[in-house]
Amino acid sequence: MSEQPNERHETPAATWRELRRGNERFVSGEPQHPRQDVDHRTSLAYTQRPRVAIFGCSDSRLSAEIIFDVGLGDAFVVRNAGQVISDSVLGSLEYAVGVLGVPLILVLGHDECGAVRAAIDSQAADAAPLPPHIAAVVDRIVPAVRRVAGAEPDAPVTPDDVDAGFVGREHLRDTVAELLESSEMISDAIAAGTLAIVGANYRLVEGRAETDIVVGRI
Repeated sequence: MSEQPNERHETPAATWRELRRGNERFVSGEPQHPRQDVDHRTSLAYTQRPRVAIFGCSDSRLSAEIIFDVGLGDAFVVRNAGQVISDSVLGSLEYAVGVLGVPLILVLGHDECGAVRAAIDSQAADAAPLPPHIAAVVDRIVPAVRRVAGAEPDAPVTPDDVDAGFVGREHLRDTVAELLESSEMISDAIAAGTLAIVGANYRLVEGRAETDIVVGRI
């Protein structure tokens, strides 16, 4: 990590517009696959200046560079199952903001998320215990499950009665809120107008990333 802080000329709003244009190209089946040539690859060998930091789920169908039709060096991507906040996630995103100077963090959830489904199923009365490391991920999504279900504390949930789409949206908003609460650097950059956060949900069938929540000026 030898990069020095970069001055950026892109605004958060301009960056988000460009990402949305790339997503529209992907949705329409007309991607340009920009900045993926040999010369561009070579130019990035000793430095990087990404346009956006994308924090998303590890789901194999959620390949950020493809979804937004961007190229090498464009996106600083952080992923884990269910896009749950952790120290390593926070450190990576702070590096993107404080050192690489990205003007936008995109938190990307999606429908049909296995981690969301596991969180819902884990609240059933007859749910089997999960392996500990999986449980540590799923437990971060459970608060959204219980809010959507309207369940009393410690009361079991009937999984078939819980809308996974609503849970995913609630969890996305929880993730953005936790990111702001946990990182003074990121909150200060938003207050200064140099950074914004967009929370978006990706629709697997349509291929579209739909804006759900915005923090900062977009």
